[in-house]
Amino acid sequence: MTAAPLHRRSLLLAAAGLPALGRDVAAQPAADTFRVVTSNEINGLDPGRSGHVFARMQVAETLLGADDGGRPVPQLAREWSLSEDRLTWRFALRETARFHDGSPVTAEAVAACLERARAPGGLLGNAPIAAIAAEPGAVAIRTSRPFTPLTAFLAHYSTIILAPAAFEGQAVRAVIGSGPYRVAELLPPQRLEVERSAHWDGPTPAIGRAIYLAAGRGETRAAMAEGGQAELAAQLAPETVQRLRRNPRVLIDSRPIPRTRLIKLNCASPLFSDVRARRALSLALDRQGMASALLRSPVSSATQLFPPAMAEWHVPGLPPLRRDLREARRLLAGLGWQPGADGILRREGRPFSFTLRTFSDRPELPGLATAMQAQLREAGIEMKVAVVNSREIPAGHRDGTLEAGLMVRNFSLVPDPLGTLLQDYGPGGGDWGAMGWSSPELGGVLERLGETAEPAERAALRARASTILHEALPVIPVSWFELSTAISRRVAGLGVDPLELSFRIAGARWAD
Repeated sequence: MTAAPLHRRSLLLAAAGLPALGRDVAAQPAADTFRVVTSNEINGLDPGRSGHVFARMQVAETLLGADDGGRPVPQLAREWSLSEDRLTWRFALRETARFHDGSPVTAEAVAACLERARAPGGLLGNAPIAAIAAEPGAVAIRTSRPFTPLTAFLAHYSTIILAPAAFEGQAVRAVIGSGPYRVAELLPPQRLEVERSAHWDGPTPAIGRAIYLAAGRGETRAAMAEGGQAELAAQLAPETVQRLRRNPRVLIDSRPIPRTRLIKLNCASPLFSDVRARRALSLALDRQGMASALLRSPVSSATQLFPPAMAEWHVPGLPPLRRDLREARRLLAGLGWQPGADGILRREGRPFSFTLRTFSDRPELPGLATAMQAQLREAGIEMKVAVVNSREIPAGHRDGTLEAGLMVRNFSLVPDPLGTLLQDYGPGGGDWGAMGWSSPELGGVLERLGETAEPAERAALRARASTILHEALPVIPVSWFELSTAISRRVAGLGVDPLELSFRIAGARWAD
């Protein structure tokens, strides 16, 4: 396949509401403006909804960051310590840190933002925090029990720290952060423009301006990378990656990351309440075929929930997920499902039929859904596919209308995956996790994992948590994830963050 013709790329950009690509524009990108294009829209100003955009664009900082291995590193907190009883954490702040309005980053401002992040439904609300207190030059957080992953929770985008002037009551009226870049223009849901902050207390970024663009279609993002309209294009479809590798303008960075494509099931539904039905659904899937033909990556076929890239959670001894139609049919027959005249299974006169929601923000998902539709049909299961906005999956969880959803779960938004698991598999489940399913044993394992610091015990607990999810299948893993990013050769020194916490623009420079 050759690069998309110029007129085709222009049509794709116009369809996305983005500037058309002319020949001169493609050859002469705007000077000193770094352009990022991803699929993620800007859903307002609240950190809980769009904090990932402002954190990744280095507009706002969290108390702590994380290195590529998930270990905590300083951001607004220059150092931290834990009391002998392992209940009180103290975070000393950067004395020279300033918000973009020139006001100092005070302990009181930090504590207020963290308190706000503890609101019901927020990630920090899952941590056993008893109190947050401002001290001279520091913030103290006391927990009701030892909680080892607190440092990872404080790297999550929902905990970004904003200036007091950013709020009107509890509502965010402006994003006033403390990072190397400040907001210059914001046009939700598609566009954010940032520029160097005069109040940044770190090294001056070599790149002075950057633009964030949301483009839902993967082909549009690829066209922008091809045509020189993006210095960084993320979330690329497998077929466009192969094409872009042949383009001399771009460098493709591909790496396995802690993320899994999976099917979220409503386990309260009569269709999926019995684990045997969930196992049958899993056994009907041809993961290897989809990984090879659709994802162009045979090694991405998921044999369990956590990929090998998550070495501490991946359990090599688990029986691998596989395709076995005969066993799938046997399990379903044992539940009373019998083939009808049309081949669809029926029980008490009702067909085994449900609707799977997925979305095109991840360009490979609709194709995978179509393939799974045919595979399940071989087992006598009728699955309808609805391609919707990604927000309809968590909305369907909350209002109870979701039957199943094909989605991608990122286990590194909290650098310790325990944070995501607590959010997804608590007693009430989670918007992107379990629905209508809970496990007291898993809850106890995750709680203990948050308390203990003993390495051998932590390893055993992680393995047990992985095993429970593998056996119960409240979500069904489909494939592991390889992150492919197109980077313009105009740029030097840009490292891709495997945890996707930052685009790292401030550390890059224009190539000579």
